[in-house]
Amino acid sequence: MLFVCVPTLIVFAIAFRTTDLAGGIGKDWTLEQFHFLTDRSTHILLWRTLWISVLVTVMCLVIALPCAWFIARATPRWRMFILLLIIVPFWTNFLIRVFAWNQILHSEGALARGLRAINLLGENDSLLFNSGAVVLVSFYNYLPFAILPLYAAAEKFDFKLLDAARDLGAGSLRAVRDVFLPGIRKGITTAVLIVFIPMLGSYVVPDLVGGTDGQMIGNKIAQRNFSDRNLPAASAMAAVLMLFVLTPMILKGKVRERV
Repeated sequence: MLFVCVPTLIVFAIAFRTTDLAGGIGKDWTLEQFHFLTDRSTHILLWRTLWISVLVTVMCLVIALPCAWFIARATPRWRMFILLLIIVPFWTNFLIRVFAWNQILHSEGALARGLRAINLLGENDSLLFNSGAVVLVSFYNYLPFAILPLYAAAEKFDFKLLDAARDLGAGSLRAVRDVFLPGIRKGITTAVLIVFIPMLGSYVVPDLVGGTDGQMIGNKIAQRNFSDRNLPAASAMAAVLMLFVLTPMILKGKVRERV
C-alpha cells in the first residue's frame, strides 16, 4: 500500500506546482496546470480514452468468458495445452508484438492488399493510424489478462449447479446468467480492472498504430513529460486520470460498507 499511496501523493503535489521555464518543477503553488480541463481538445481526448477503454474491456470479456468456460471444462491435459497456447506468445516483448501488428495492418501489407482486392478497403483508406487499429491491437494484447482471472474463477465453479438450475426449469442461457456469472463475479471484476485501468493510461499502442485520430490521454501525458519537459502539467493530467480510476472504486467500497 505504501508503494501506491506515496507516489500518488507525490504526483498530486507536483500537479499544483508551477512550471520551471528551464524544465522541471517550479517553487510556487498554482491551479494553472488544471486549465487544460477547459480545452475542447482535452474533452475529445478524454472521451476517446474512455470509449476505447470501455470497448476494449467489453470485447475482452465477451471473448474471455466462453474461453474460460471451455478451458475449465476441458480435461487436465487439454487444459494445460490451451493455457500454453494463450501464454507462450506473450513471452515475446510487448513492443515487438505491437510492431508486428504495425506490419500486419500496414497499407502496403498483404491484409490491406487483400481487402482492396475484394473492395472492402478503399485505395486511399488505411488500416493503421486510427482508433480502430488502437482497439484491435489493444484487444489482442489484453485478452489473455482477461482470460486468466476468469479461468481461475471458472475452475473453482461447481458446474453441477447449472444442471440443477436446468432441472428446476431454467433454460441454458438463464442458467448461465443467473448461476454461472454470479458464481464467477470476482473473476469478472478482476478481469475488468486488469484491462480497463491499464487501458486508460495506454500510450504505446496509440503512439505506434493510432496516429493523430487514435491518440489517448496517455500520449498527451507522455508528450508533456518527455517532449515538453513540463512535469507539473503531466502530473495534473495524471492526477485527473487517477481520479477517473479511483472515484468509482471508492464509491463501490462505500456502497458495500452500507450494504
